[in-house]
Amino acid sequence: MDYETMANLISRTKTATGLRVTCTLDRRKYRLKKAVSDEEFKAINLKPDQFHGEWNYTIRPQSRGAS
Repeated sequence: MDYETMANLISRTKTATGLRVTCTLDRRKYRLKKAVSDEEFKAINLKPDQFHGEWNYTIRPQSRGAS
C-alpha cells in the first residue's frame, strides 16, 4: 500500500458519532537524528498513557506563562 492510498483511507474515517478525520500527506524532507537537549525535552508537556507510556502518550499545550 502506498502513502497516497493510506492517506485516502485515513481521510475517509468517521466515528460512530460522526467525527471526521482529516489527513494530509506531508512530503517535506526533515532532518534526521536531530539532538534535543534535556532542557528542551523537559519543556514538552507529555502525559504518558497507562498502557506502554514509553510509546503511547499525549502532548498537551504548554500552560500559560511557560516558555
